[in-house]
Amino acid sequence: MLEIVREYWPMLLVGQYPNGPLGGLALTLIVAVLGLAFSLPLSLLIALARISPVKWLSFVTAQFVRVIRGIPLLMLIFWAYFVVPKLIGSSVSGFTTLVCALVVYQAAYLAEVIRAGIEAIPSGQIEASRSMGSSYILTMRKVILPQALLNVLPSMTNQFVSTIKETSLGYVISVNELTFSANQVNNLVLTQPLQVFGVLAVVYFIVCFSLSRSLRWLDIRIRRSRAMA
Repeated sequence: MLEIVREYWPMLLVGQYPNGPLGGLALTLIVAVLGLAFSLPLSLLIALARISPVKWLSFVTAQFVRVIRGIPLLMLIFWAYFVVPKLIGSSVSGFTTLVCALVVYQAAYLAEVIRAGIEAIPSGQIEASRSMGSSYILTMRKVILPQALLNVLPSMTNQFVSTIKETSLGYVISVNELTFSANQVNNLVLTQPLQVFGVLAVVYFIVCFSLSRSLRWLDIRIRRSRAMA
């Protein structure tokens, strides 16, 4: 395994870059960050719509969340692969397809996380804010959401770690992410598939474990800062 890492680590880290397209672990992290960055505002809107007093809006978003959470991500990637080009009228890359699928998929899960955080806030705070003349939107923006988002921060960071692992499904539409790069290494080595995919598993573990511990440390620091304020 060490020999494979020593000889092929550039391909695992950045793909064929700078002599070809960026790939490997770098592209995996880019896809994960973009997926979370675009899905976060969308999930916030969906969560607010889920608890909205407007019944039809709550019903529509609830069905959206149920449908998306009820299907595998791989199926969503296949749908995005064929539907997105028809919607925009031109072909799109596998990278764009994967990001679109991850945004929709993660938005459904994050929306439920945020909704749970909002509903955990005592209703008395909403009533107090409204009794002081604040609108529903202002109450949510200034009173409820800051507390709710902080309370669900650990769940949201777990979702980000999960997104990193889910990018491996981009392999099926030839996105040059980490798993795809590992398969290219395997095609070059030919006789050591267990060692190659063992290296792949170790890389995923190191990245996800390090990120999880770092975000946990950040969460503790934020909570201590708030407690001392």
